[in-house]
Amino acid sequence: MQGKTQQVGRPSGLRTPHNRSMIRPHAAKPALTERDIGTLQALLDSVPAPLEPLDVSVLDGFLSALALHPVAVPVAQWLHFVTDSEGRPLPANFDAQALHAMVMRRHAELIEAIGARRWFDPWVFELDEQASPSESVYPWVAGFAMAVQQFPTLTRETSSALVEPLALLYRHLNPDDLEDADELLEEIEALEPPADLAAAVEDLVRATLMWADVTRPRQQSPVPRRPAVRRRSKP
Repeated sequence: MQGKTQQVGRPSGLRTPHNRSMIRPHAAKPALTERDIGTLQALLDSVPAPLEPLDVSVLDGFLSALALHPVAVPVAQWLHFVTDSEGRPLPANFDAQALHAMVMRRHAELIEAIGARRWFDPWVFELDEQASPSESVYPWVAGFAMAVQQFPTLTRETSSALVEPLALLYRHLNPDDLEDADELLEEIEALEPPADLAAAVEDLVRATLMWADVTRPRQQSPVPRRPAVRRRSKP
């Protein structure tokens, strides 16, 4: 899938309002708490202009895609995209130690959960009551697409097994950004839209774990059960 996909990976204006509620299904002792996520967003917001750091939701999709690689992408090749969507270097006097440490904690958490085929909590935020599920999950999917675009080994080998998880994720993107992907667009058109945001979030996890079955196969891949969804206020 070539064409305009790269534009999807460089979203703008995706800062996290403080009045959004996070959709966070049950997870056992997550490495980063909701307060940690708020701290991480503040650290990202502190990155000086003209750099454009990722929003925490975009970051989470980005890291989730990286966790699908059969061979780990060296940290030095992707960490600079966290603090600037174009990969520009940080100023020499900017202390990114705390920011990078939290990013690496989340990266490790996702690698472990996806490798074990366990449910993980996508960092997805409910915009408002009028927002569609696609509008709310778009930042996460945009981050995922950004990683796929920057590190295309995930889709270099054509596999029919990737069509369904790709469709579940990329249906939330603008079809105009999916040029030269007729098979994928046909699959997207055949999908029923998610009933609500909880269903859309579940599909993010399901698609990611289905993708892992292709790129990080296991002898047995149990299907994760859908946990109850609850809403919490973002710190």
